[in-house]
Amino acid sequence: MLASIAAETAKANPLVTFAPLILMGGVFYFLLIRPQKNRARAQQALVNSIQVGDDVMTTGGMFGTISQIDDDEGTIELEIAPGTRIRMMRSGVARRLTEDDDYEDESEDEDQSSS
Repeated sequence: MLASIAAETAKANPLVTFAPLILMGGVFYFLLIRPQKNRARAQQALVNSIQVGDDVMTTGGMFGTISQIDDDEGTIELEIAPGTRIRMMRSGVARRLTEDDDYEDESEDEDQSSS
């Protein structure tokens, strides 16, 4: 009985047939596609804004200071220890470190030690 009513409704209005697909497409857009585009845009802005002297963390988890930037090749030279420099792609920078990051790390350490 219920199946026959649904079939008649679908025959009468094709929009009812495609409404769940359209709804799923909207959900995928707002939950998956849009946030990913925002993250990619923020990462690109970070990569374009890094400068010599910035302390950064790479996607591999290494910390260092940018000592040279080659815009033509898209590479940077990162000093990971005194006198130790590596050359890597500019897009390999995951985030820029600031004094605020150091303060947050110390706060987290204090919170964990008091527990």
